[in-house]
Amino acid sequence: MKNNMILFSTNINFVMLGLVSMLSFSVFAEVSKVEKEALIDLYEKTNGSEWNTNWDINTPVANWYGITVKNDAVVKINLFHNNLQGVLPSSIGNLKNLRVLNLAFNQLTGVLPEQISYLENLVILKLEMNKLKGSLPDDLTKMKQLQELTAFNNFLSGSIPNSVGSLTKLKVLNLSSNNFKGNIPASIGSLKNLESLGLFENSLQGQMPSEIGNLTKLKELVLANNSFEGAIPKEVGQLASLIIFQVQNNGFDSFEDVHTIKTNSLLVFDFDKDKIVTEPQYKDINLYKTRVADTKFEDEE
Repeated sequence: MKNNMILFSTNINFVMLGLVSMLSFSVFAEVSKVEKEALIDLYEKTNGSEWNTNWDINTPVANWYGITVKNDAVVKINLFHNNLQGVLPSSIGNLKNLRVLNLAFNQLTGVLPEQISYLENLVILKLEMNKLKGSLPDDLTKMKQLQELTAFNNFLSGSIPNSVGSLTKLKVLNLSSNNFKGNIPASIGSLKNLESLGLFENSLQGQMPSEIGNLTKLKELVLANNSFEGAIPKEVGQLASLIIFQVQNNGFDSFEDVHTIKTNSLLVFDFDKDKIVTEPQYKDINLYKTRVADTKFEDEE
């Protein structure tokens, strides 16, 4: 009996030791050195000591403000409206497991590092209301999981890359209030899941591509305050889900096919009405009176 009791006690000790070991591992599990260094680089390059809520980099990464860790990997960075100042480091591309990157409403400057396009698992990228300049990365083809790309109210320039057409899961694309030039690439017609396209207040030109008619899930099409020309393509009439349509303050010289749009479902329908003889009937509810009115300000996923 005594030997059995000793054996039972020993087994209990082993079980308890195993539980303690498992608990210790879950509490003290840490992200990889590469990911931690990338985060520290972000902290230092954006003046982390002056953030509204900063980090104690001597504590586990999972405890850092705005950081979500899952399975020992950084999957989310949400530093919305946190007074980040400075440039985004190229090491941001080392956060390979990242699904959400929300750096909106800060004071970020400089150019977007090309390495940001290496984030193959990224679903949401929010960069709006900063002071970023330069162009979007030319090659976006790796970002095939991206569903939301918002970068309105910056100083971004150059053209919208043709590779944007590879982002076939994209639902929201808002690049309004920047300095983009050139045409809307025809590849945008490949974004069959797109629900919102905001290119308001840029220096875009040329004709509206007829491929926009392929975007059958599109609810918001905001192209106002650019330098587009020619005619509104008849394919726009195929956008059965459209509820917001704004193309005013452009150089369009023909609105002949505006009548093909199903205006009875529109909440906002703004175009240069002085260039058309007979106006269609629509609900005159203009939600877009300010520079950023066509944008969303939430800090949620």
